[in-house]
Amino acid sequence: MNYKAMIPETGLFAGTHPIMAVGSGLLVMAFVLFTVIDPEYANSIYSAAKAYIASDLGWYYVGIMSAFLFLAVWLVFSRYGDIRLGKEDEKPEFSRFSWFSMLFGAGIGIGILFWSIAEPIYHFQSNPFIADGQAKTVEAAQVAMRIAIFHWGLHGWGLFAVIGLALAYFSYRKGLPLSIRSSLYPIFGDKIYGPIGHAADLLAVFGTVFGIATSLGLGAQQMNAGLNYLLGLEVSVTNQIILIAVISVIATASVLSGVNKGIRILSELNMQLTIVILLLFVIFGPTAYLLGSFFTNTGDYLFHAVELGLWVNPDPESQWQGWWTIFYWGWWIAWAPFCGMFIARISKGRTIREFVLGVLLAPTMLAALWITIFGNTAMFIELFGSGGVTEAVNEDLTMALFKTIELMGNGQLVTMLMAGICTVLLVTYFVTSADSATLVICTLISMGDEHPPARYRVFWGMAIGAVAAVLLFAGGLKALQTASIVAALPFSIVVILAAFGLCKSLREEPLPGTLPGSSKNRASAVLTSSVSEKDVAVTVNT
Repeated sequence: MNYKAMIPETGLFAGTHPIMAVGSGLLVMAFVLFTVIDPEYANSIYSAAKAYIASDLGWYYVGIMSAFLFLAVWLVFSRYGDIRLGKEDEKPEFSRFSWFSMLFGAGIGIGILFWSIAEPIYHFQSNPFIADGQAKTVEAAQVAMRIAIFHWGLHGWGLFAVIGLALAYFSYRKGLPLSIRSSLYPIFGDKIYGPIGHAADLLAVFGTVFGIATSLGLGAQQMNAGLNYLLGLEVSVTNQIILIAVISVIATASVLSGVNKGIRILSELNMQLTIVILLLFVIFGPTAYLLGSFFTNTGDYLFHAVELGLWVNPDPESQWQGWWTIFYWGWWIAWAPFCGMFIARISKGRTIREFVLGVLLAPTMLAALWITIFGNTAMFIELFGSGGVTEAVNEDLTMALFKTIELMGNGQLVTMLMAGICTVLLVTYFVTSADSATLVICTLISMGDEHPPARYRVFWGMAIGAVAAVLLFAGGLKALQTASIVAALPFSIVVILAAFGLCKSLREEPLPGTLPGSSKNRASAVLTSSVSEKDVAVTVNT
C-alpha cells in the first residue's frame, strides 16, 4: 500500500492525514474544555482514576517496566545486535555528543532538575524500606538515593530503548512510516493504515501531550521559583501560565527551524550548561563526599535494581508507591511515544547493539551522577551541616534546588551564579522538551513525515503549552501527576503490541553477513516471506 497517497497535497490538510489531524485536535480540545469548565469536578475525576490505577493496577505498571528492561538487555546480547537501523553502509547522522545531548535533553532534563533534590529529601524522611527509627539517618540517606536513582534509571530507559528501536527499525529498515502504527505491522499487516493504526497513533498523541505537559508544568513551577529567588517575581499560578506561554512561543520557533538547527543546538547548550553546573556543585560543595557517594550510589542501585523493579507494596493502605513509583512509571509510559520517536529520529544508521547500549547506559549514568551531586549535597547539609533543606522541601518543593544552593554557603556571587545557571537550564530544557514533543506529534499526524507542515508545528507548539497551563489551573502538582498516570494506561496496550511486533519481525530478519537462503537463515526466510514481501511492496510504492 502506498501510504503517502493517503496524505493530501493541497487544501487545509495538505501534508497531514485528515483523520489524524482532526482526531488529535478534537481529543486535546475536549480535555481542555472539560477541565476549564469545571476544574474541581475534573480534578475529582482524574484523582479517582489515579487512585484506582495506583491501588489495583500498580502490579501491571511494575510488570511492564521490568519486562521492557529485560527485553532491552536481551537485545544487546542477542544475535540481532549487529543489525543496522537503515542500509548496511549507512552512517549515523549525528555525532555521539550531539546524540547523547538530545537523548538526555529531550528525555528527562527538565524533570530531573525538579526532582533531583526534592525526591531524595522526601524519601530521606520516610519510605517503606526503612524503619520509623531510621528516618533522617545516614542509612535513610543511602536508601533515599537508591530509590531516586531507580526512578530515573535503567527501567525507564529500557522502555524508551525498545519503543525507539521498534520505530527506527520499521521505518529505516523496513521502509514503513515513522509512526507508532508501523510497529504493529507484523501483527495486523496493511490494516495499520486503517482504524487500528489511527487508534494507535491517536493514543500516542494523547500520551505525548499529557506526558510532556506534566514536565512543562513542573518546569514552569520551578522556573517561577527561580525567578522569585533571583528577581523577586511572585510565585503564582498566573505567573507560571505566563511563563508557559512565553516559553511555548520560543519552543515553537525552535521546532520550525528543524532538528539539525534549533533542537540540536539547544540540546548541546543544555549539555554544556549541565556540565558547568555539576562541576560548580562539586567544586563548591562537599567534593570528596560527592565523589565517594557517586560510586557508592551507583553500586548500591545496581545491586538492588532488579529487586526494586519487581517490588509491589504489600500494604493496601499505603499510598507511597502510587505517589512515587507508579507516578514515574506512568510518566515514562506516557513519554514513550514522544521519546521513542524522537530517539528513533536521531538514531538512523546505528546498529541495534549500539542503539540500545547508548540509550540505556549514557542517560542512566548521567542521571545517577546528577542525582548524586544535587541530592547528596542536600543530604550533606542535612546530616553534617546546618540543615534547612528538609524544611524547605516540606514547605515548597519548587524551592528545594535554590535553597540548597543558598545553604551551601559560598557567598552571594557564587550563589547567584549557580541559581542563575539553574534557571537558564530550566528554560533551555523546557524549550528542548516542548519543541521535540511538537515535532513528534506533527510527525505522527502526517504519517511519519520527518518534515511536517509548519502550520501544524505552530498549532501543536501552542496546544502543548495550553494543556500544561490547564493542568496547573486544575490542581497544580497533583493534577500533573494524575495526568501522566492516567494517560499511560491506554497507551500501555500499544507499547506491549509494539514490543511483540518488533520481536516477531526480528526473528524473521536475515542476519548481517548472511544470505536469506543460506542454511543458517533458510528456515527464517520461509517465515519472512509473508511479511517482507509486503514490506518491499510498501518501499517500492513509496
